[in-house]
Formats: sequence, structure tokens, C-alpha cells
Amino acid sequence: MLPDRRAHATLPVSDLETARIFYEQTLGFRPIRENPAAILYGAGDGTAFAIARSGGKSVGSFTQVGFAVDDVEREVRELQARGVVFEEYDMPGLKTTDGVATTPAGRAAWFKDPEGNVLGLIEFGE
Repeated sequence: MLPDRRAHATLPVSDLETARIFYEQTLGFRPIRENPAAILYGAGDGTAFAIARSGGKSVGSFTQVGFAVDDVEREVRELQARGVVFEEYDMPGLKTTDGVATTPAGRAAWFKDPEGNVLGLIEFGE
């Protein structure tokens, strides 16, 4: 049954090669499986996500894949040093300072890939 199966997110991209450069050279992921239409990347604890050639476009209005981190501020600094630009929000219930927000779940930050897919970092609270 599905609850017993591993799951992964698939992010739509129109330009697979440009997205590949971002995920591999900027973020440091390594492909674990690929074909002409998609690339699957391994992440921590046996999880994975894919980027896949698509005619659809990301709406970029919500987190499409999130990564649990131990220190969100350190991760933000390290990614900024690699050229990643973090989103800044200032709206009721969500305000970032230097790219980092405090949410009910913990401290979080968001950035977009070249296609507009929103990726999140979360340092879960206690």
C-alpha cells in the first residue's frame, strides 16, 4: 500500500540542463538516476526528489520541497555564498529578517530555483 512506499517530490522545469546546473553546481546535489526527461536526486535519510521536463510552469507561490536543517541561519549563509538568493516576506503572519522567518513549526527560509520552484529550509522548533 502507498503508506508503506517512499515518496518524492517532482519539480517541473522547462530547461532541464539549466536546472541541472543549479541543482548540481549551486546546491551540490548528485543525480542517482536520470533519463532524457528527468533527473532524480538523492537527499538525506534515503529521501529523493526529481526535476522533470514539463510544459507546465511552477506558480512559485508555495513551498514545493522542503529540507530539514539543524541550523537554518548557517545553511542560508552557505547557500548565499554559492549565489542563492533568499525570498523576503513581510505580510501578516510571515516576516523574514535576512531571509529567515520564525514560524509556528520553527525557523524557516525559502528560495527559488531558476524555474521559479520554491524550496524551503526548516529548522524545526522543539
